[in-house]
Amino acid sequence: MSSSEPENLPSSTATPPPEGSGEKISKKAAKKEAAKLEKQRRRQEQEKEKEEEASRKTASLSIEEEEEESFSRNYGNVTLKELQSSDDPKAGKWREAVEGKELTDVRELVESMAGTEVLIRGRVDTKRVKGKLGFLIVRQSGPTVQCVVTESKENGVSAGMVKFAKQLSLESVVDVIGYLVLPKEPVTGATQQVEIQVRKVYCVSKALQKLPLNVEDAARSEADIQAGMPGANQDTRLNYRVIDLRTPANQGIFRIQGWAQIGWRECLLRKDFLEIHTPKLLGGSSEGGSAVFRLDYKGQPACLAQSPQLHKQMAICADFKRVFEVGAVYRAEDSFTHRHLCEFIGLDVEMAIHKHYSEIMDLVSELFPFIFNKINENCQKELEAIRKQYPFEPLKFLPKTLKLTFAEGIEMLKEAGVEADPLGDLNTETERKLGQLVLEKYNTEFYILHRYPSAVRPFYTMPCADDPNYSNSFDVFIRGEEIISGAQRVHDPELLTEQAKRFGIDVETIKTYIDSFRYGAPPHGGFGVGLERMVMLFCGLNNIRKTSLFPRDPLRLAP
Repeated sequence: MSSSEPENLPSSTATPPPEGSGEKISKKAAKKEAAKLEKQRRRQEQEKEKEEEASRKTASLSIEEEEEESFSRNYGNVTLKELQSSDDPKAGKWREAVEGKELTDVRELVESMAGTEVLIRGRVDTKRVKGKLGFLIVRQSGPTVQCVVTESKENGVSAGMVKFAKQLSLESVVDVIGYLVLPKEPVTGATQQVEIQVRKVYCVSKALQKLPLNVEDAARSEADIQAGMPGANQDTRLNYRVIDLRTPANQGIFRIQGWAQIGWRECLLRKDFLEIHTPKLLGGSSEGGSAVFRLDYKGQPACLAQSPQLHKQMAICADFKRVFEVGAVYRAEDSFTHRHLCEFIGLDVEMAIHKHYSEIMDLVSELFPFIFNKINENCQKELEAIRKQYPFEPLKFLPKTLKLTFAEGIEMLKEAGVEADPLGDLNTETERKLGQLVLEKYNTEFYILHRYPSAVRPFYTMPCADDPNYSNSFDVFIRGEEIISGAQRVHDPELLTEQAKRFGIDVETIKTYIDSFRYGAPPHGGFGVGLERMVMLFCGLNNIRKTSLFPRDPLRLAP
């Protein structure tokens, strides 16, 4: 055996690897490692993308928050401090926004103002907000305007403002600042034919989310209610009168009532009448009877004045010659009718007579058409607002007021088949029937009926010279209902005393009144009219409570 031959070694049990297997294992491991690394890389990229996205969102939110913080000064609830007449122009964001700006009346917003910035205050009448767009109808004592809230960074209107507008409760008082624009289509839901592109809106006074009476319901006409739309009955409306008075019709009624008083004063002042104010606390009843509110006056029996009658006569005796008054009148009658109140505003006149009591009727003939024309000239929008809820025809009256005697009225009724006592008073039914007959014959709803029976007139009414069964007195009617009572007064103290006793009046309680005629009294007369009843009939309304701001009847002492 040569030395070059290998020694015999012990055999091994392991099988040697095939040729090339080491290279395959290396490639497999490399792929696995590469896949692992790729997975890690992708995961890192995803995490990085998430971080970047989060960072972008954070940055975006930060910008939005900054913008919202900036825009939030354009809306919100006005703080009490700002409304406490603070002299600090920087008391709050509302105060800063309105500083230097003047309020514009909604009724003054017209097409010629397009493009100008305005500041208005009113109530949220209706609202409709969806997404980035909102519509507010703002009402200011009747007139309304559409206010558009559109999300816009350029205009400083944020999503927060739109949301704020959406949560505003109806009847809340708001201040709106914006620019007037002409809408592409006519505005049907508001009185003004322009709209406000809102830039700022602030809630000055927040109303309850749920009101005891909705203005929209209170403004329904009878036709709307009969058609199934929600309404409100009279008691509910009067219980929440402060809300009820916000309806367009009610706003119109009391503006007309104001113009009636303007016409009354203007005409009388031109005729050299003096306005006076008589006492409403009396030591006795002014007209007799039981329909007086009695009270204790520092231990003395007293009552509230049923009229200014006695004292306006005393004013004539004091040489004031011609006087008038606008003041409260109290009647304790248990009258549950459509035309009676326990407290109302009386318009009274008293004047010296030269020759005949017809001088008083001549004044009535001129005064009331003057008032009616004054209303028609200045209140067309108000009349239209009333007519929309309570349809009525304009009052018919003649340039020269019709005058009929009581006897002539009775004869007209008799010819129409209606019996009436020639020495009695007319009841409501016969008054209406006579009004209908007068309208058909003379084409007027305003007329004077005079020479009433003495038995149905107050004790201070002068009897007729030719027949003491009748008196120098008159009533005036509108649409078949009496609104005015007037007469020549008894200025002779002896006759006055005699008639007072006949009416059951304790003459001691009116001694100062009777004595005033013992010092020399000129012949005189006058009349009185209830303001609420006159406006009710002029506007063709069916209940006097509609024309009394806060009515007082036998069952109502509040609100």
